[in-house]
Amino acid sequence: MTKNTISVPLNIIDLQGDGFHPLLDIVIFGKPFKVVLDTGASRTAFDRDLLIEVNEQAAIVASERLSTGLGTNTMESATAVIENIWIGDLLIPELEVAVLNLSTINIAYHEMGHPEVLGVLGSDILMKYKAVVDFGKKRLLLK
Repeated sequence: MTKNTISVPLNIIDLQGDGFHPLLDIVIFGKPFKVVLDTGASRTAFDRDLLIEVNEQAAIVASERLSTGLGTNTMESATAVIENIWIGDLLIPELEVAVLNLSTINIAYHEMGHPEVLGVLGSDILMKYKAVVDFGKKRLLLK
């Protein structure tokens, strides 16, 4: 691993016979959160209610686009610009994220005894930082 590569631990959770999700820790607004590493998500998305709960001043702007994926193509979408996102030792000074209602994910996680997640870390970040997902060593490498 080179000195400009950041290694972030992954917590692989078992979805009780329905596959696995890799979770990782991030920090926004100075508070720690768990997110799902989702290579199939085109962009990073956070849950609207959790975002407002943690920062009432979060500037959420309605989007004209409908979000696809997550089992629907009619989900209303919004965006927010989040400053100072920490992923391990990597600081992302500013990132526009999709803001969606992800409550069904957290309900399912809760029923399986898994922690609540803020949302998903998507391919926008994974591409920009040349991510390598190492399931064997349970880590995400970012450059």
